[in-house]
Amino acid sequence: MLFAAGAADQVVAVSAFSDYPPAAAALPQVGDAFRLDYERIVALGPTVAVVWQTGTPAGVAERLQGLGIRVVQVPTRTLDDIAAGVLAMGELAGTQDAARRAAAGYRARIAALRERYRGRPAVRVFVQIDDTPLFTVGGPHLITEILGLCGGENVFADADAQALPVDLESVLARSPEVILSTDTDAPAPYWARFPELTAVARGNLYQSDGDLLARPSPRIADGAADVCRRLDEARAKRK
Repeated sequence: MLFAAGAADQVVAVSAFSDYPPAAAALPQVGDAFRLDYERIVALGPTVAVVWQTGTPAGVAERLQGLGIRVVQVPTRTLDDIAAGVLAMGELAGTQDAARRAAAGYRARIAALRERYRGRPAVRVFVQIDDTPLFTVGGPHLITEILGLCGGENVFADADAQALPVDLESVLARSPEVILSTDTDAPAPYWARFPELTAVARGNLYQSDGDLLARPSPRIADGAADVCRRLDEARAKRK
């Protein structure tokens, strides 16, 4: 979000896995959401720490504030939160013009997808985050909203958790028409043993780039467009 908002030259450090854009990967990594190298952070001299509102433990924010670093929390629960977050980063960095352009472009792309896929027949989808154990997303997760944008229905949308482990029997019982994996491994080898499952029988086993679906940034629009295309492929196989 900071890079999208035009604040690249103000970022002094990042957390683990911050590899986009390429310039982010060149910055010092000072830990992850749960464990930070506070000594190194202090040495880098930041005045502000931007944290993920629903993913950063309260103790981390409190420790940073105790070191005299202002903590700004960014909500990332919804598609519109992403645009709002980019705008907030622009306000924070004094790069409002760049942030407004990025947010407007993102919102326009999401609106175009919403309009294009409005009214499409519903497709039941199991989102596979991992297969050892089987892990998926619940109703509150951003991916569930992305599915809805494309006319998809998360078969575990009734779960209150953002993400959750599930047993194989419960997945089979919900009979998904599509299995959408954000894992690095292709889903076909795992599910091939269930040829009677609709998703398998119709060849609706898709793999999407997890970075484009789980990382809240304007790139989510790319991930959403890919999901919409996959669900349209699945609809075409009904004929």
